[in-house]
Parts: sequence; structure tokens; C-alpha cells
Amino acid sequence: MKNVLLRSLSGAIYVALIVAGVLVSKWTVLALCLLLVVLAQIEYFTLYTHDTGKRKWGICAVDTAGAMILTGGMWLTQYYMLTATLAAYIVYLLGRLVMQIYISRDTPLINLAYSFMGQLYIALPISLLPFLEPHIALAMFIFIWLNDTGAFIVGCTIGRHPLFPRISPKKSWEGFWGGIVFCVAAAILFGTLWPGYFLSMPVGMFIGMAFIVSVFATWGDLVESMLKRTLHVKDSGNIMPGHGGILDRIDSLLCVLPATVCYLLLTLLL
Repeated sequence: MKNVLLRSLSGAIYVALIVAGVLVSKWTVLALCLLLVVLAQIEYFTLYTHDTGKRKWGICAVDTAGAMILTGGMWLTQYYMLTATLAAYIVYLLGRLVMQIYISRDTPLINLAYSFMGQLYIALPISLLPFLEPHIALAMFIFIWLNDTGAFIVGCTIGRHPLFPRISPKKSWEGFWGGIVFCVAAAILFGTLWPGYFLSMPVGMFIGMAFIVSVFATWGDLVESMLKRTLHVKDSGNIMPGHGGILDRIDSLLCVLPATVCYLLLTLLL
């Protein structure tokens, strides 16, 4: 009972932070993005160095600073058109390359790959959040949560056919389709009950967004499972009691955000 209450409390705090960060103001959007990239980058660093004898926290600090620069630069570009600030990110990329020359290790290429993978996997997706309108961002998060809920309920009830046993043995095709049904149903419900708030786009486009979110949320979960299996860890961390680490919570988001932005851009251009 205590674990259930703790899990519920930490989950409620996480949801409240997300909703407040997305809806209150552009400054809370920035604060939310920076909080996520800092926590995720640190956790990612501890993941890929968990079996090493000594961690070089200087690398973690530099990579985290780079992630913050990219996130802040994209935010400034969106709200103040200050694209020149992204030049600072190029300084990070060049500096990280040069920095590796002076680090005494036998695997410099692997170390650089881990650093730049963190930027691609964590910083870049999260930095795209300011480009979504607040109500669209809120709908995206709700679709992610409903996809998880639908996949869990349907998978536990009638799941029989493994979706990707090599990476995630517990996921089923039935759960996958259950998540899609939950998301699409929610899109139709939102369009019916609150069309003035959620539907700044045609209803068909909104349903398409729900479908995209559901599919890429599943892929995002599988990608993180692949990383954890490769690194031989069960949970990415323990920052959220009952839920694991921050990467365990935002794994879907890291694939959903760029997919949603691309979907909206393509549908507007076509």
C-alpha cells in the first residue's frame, strides 16, 4: 500500500509539473525544458558510466551545459527570433571534440559517441517543445499518458502476441492497438467537448496527431528499453519513487516531440 501511495504521489507531482510548465507562461516552458534536460543528461551519464571504475564528471557538466545551451537557444529563437544564440551550441560541439584530446582514455571515439548521442537523444527533442502551442503540447502529453494507460490495460487483459520480445517481452500487439484506440478516442472526445480549445486544426488532422503520438510513444519506449538492455540496467534511475528514473518517464516524449513537430509542419505545408 505504501508503494502504491508513493507511486501515485510522485506521478501526480510529475503530471502537475508538466501541465503547469506547458500552460502557465513561456517562462515556465523554458524552466520545464531546462529541468528535463538537466535531469535526463545527468541520468544518461550515470547510465553509460555505471560499470566504470571512475566517472569523469567534467564530461557530464560540459554535456549538460551543451544541452542547456541548445534548449535555451531554441527557446530564444521561438519567442525572440534570436537565432544567433544557437552559435553558442556550435562552440560546445567544437569544444567537446577538442576536450577529448586531453582526456586520457583508450576509447575516445566511444566517449564522443556517448556525448553526442545524449545531445541527439535528449537535448534536441526536448528543445523542440517551445515550438508547440500550449494546448497542442498539453494534448500531446495527454495522448502519451493515455497511450501508456491503454497499452497497459489492454495488454494485461487480452495481450497474447509479443510486440518486440527481443527488447521488451511484456509488450503485446494487443496493447499496442489498445494504446492507439485510447489516443484516437481521446482526440475525438476533445474535439467534441472542447473544440474551441483543442482544435486549432481540422479534426482529421488532430486524430492523425493522436495516431502519430501513439505510434512514436511506443517506439520511444522501445528505444529506451534497447539502451537499458545494451547497458545492462533495469531502471534508468530512482529519482521518481515507484516510477524509476526521469528517462523512464520521458522515453516516449523523446520520440514523440520531434515526430509531432514534423507531422504538424508537413500537414501545414501540404
